[in-house]
Amino acid sequence: MKIVYTFICCIIPILGFSQTHSALEHYRNQQKETFLKDDFGPLRKENIPYLDYYPANNNYIVDADVELLQAEPTFRMPTYDGTSNPYKRYALIHFTIDNERHTLTAYQSVDLFKNPTYQNYLFLPFLDSTNGEQTYEGGRYIELDASNMKNNSITVDFNRAYNPYCAYSSGYRCPQPPAENTLTIPILAGEKKYIGPKNERPVNKANAKNFNEAESSLILSGDAATKLHVYQITNENELSVLQTSSIDIKYNDPLLETLARRMLLTVQDSAHPGVGIAAPQVGVNKNVIWVQRFDKDDKPFELFINPKIIWRSKLTREGAEGCLSIPDRKETIQRSYAIRLQHIDKKGNVVEENIEGFTAVIFQHEVDHLYGILYPDRLEEQAKKECIPLQDKINFSIESGSILP
Repeated sequence: MKIVYTFICCIIPILGFSQTHSALEHYRNQQKETFLKDDFGPLRKENIPYLDYYPANNNYIVDADVELLQAEPTFRMPTYDGTSNPYKRYALIHFTIDNERHTLTAYQSVDLFKNPTYQNYLFLPFLDSTNGEQTYEGGRYIELDASNMKNNSITVDFNRAYNPYCAYSSGYRCPQPPAENTLTIPILAGEKKYIGPKNERPVNKANAKNFNEAESSLILSGDAATKLHVYQITNENELSVLQTSSIDIKYNDPLLETLARRMLLTVQDSAHPGVGIAAPQVGVNKNVIWVQRFDKDDKPFELFINPKIIWRSKLTREGAEGCLSIPDRKETIQRSYAIRLQHIDKKGNVVEENIEGFTAVIFQHEVDHLYGILYPDRLEEQAKKECIPLQDKINFSIESGSILP
């Protein structure tokens, strides 16, 4: 009996590992199939063979204790493209690996939570000691389902840790794992560092939408010679619009010209003039901005459809900023000195250009509006950065540890 018992005890873990390995292979194959089907995804089909993973390892499947957090405020998690996304700290995840106790924080996306499909979705980004050499330097992600929490416990499988899209391509808004989610141990599981060619994110014009009914009604509430009301953070309903991420607009939407003209009249209002304006500031969550081009003769205002900043210099400058939506306030904000802008022209062509100086600052401010970011949100972010001043007279600085652009 003892021999049989020993045999059974040995075979069960082997079967369990085999089942786990099979499920993991299925998960990874699904990831590859997703890339294969998406012509506008971060990874080109010919580069999929560069995907690399650690072998399945049951030591990195942990039963974690869950400590739910209550009444956590919304905060903005910085992204690697220089913007940020709203999140809430949802729970502390306590677990043991190699007899050492560790804790990570699981986050809930404020934007995704609005969609019933994703109300149980939890985001677990982390850094560990393999980053930069064996794994992506920007950390990795794990997805959790809050409905799987039972008796204050949840299973975390580090074998399913995956790379942000930024590991494969530029142009994505990949969240930076917060400092509190830094592990001092190596996580030798999940996806390894991608060493294939890095791509630029392709523009998918099919994702653009027309104005919705409410937006159309607002645009048509006056003729093209009538300025629009500027939304204010002091109004709760208007603040909600200002903090909502916008989406791309179809360049040939018949109401775009009317919106553009009314926005221009609004930003050029002699009573409250500005140097730029974004569609959310007039109640329309679509990616449209006007910017005054101080880098051109006569300093003209120019319209930009679906603008994206696809590169920002590490070299930054400080300057005072105000906002038409934030009355009676100015703050000193740190912005990249130079950017590369991508946008769609009125004929639907993709256009890119390099911009620097004060005009680049205006673009960064207005594009922030499209992501629901207000300039005071930048204050907390820049307070956490350590920068090295380069010249006091022009207030240039560079983030500590950066390579000059």
